[in-house]
Amino acid sequence: MENKNKIKTFVLRIDAETMSKIEHWAADEFRSVNGQILYLLNEALRKNKRK
Repeated sequence: MENKNKIKTFVLRIDAETMSKIEHWAADEFRSVNGQILYLLNEALRKNKRK
């Protein structure tokens, strides 16, 4: 049985400037930084027809 909602954790190394921009973007859209990164990844997957 496949669980599509399983969450995996991982360490992400990201430069300070990019992280700052993501933090501000997340705040603008009322998301957590984690939520914003997940949103961006999902949008990229959809855009490239991989999801």
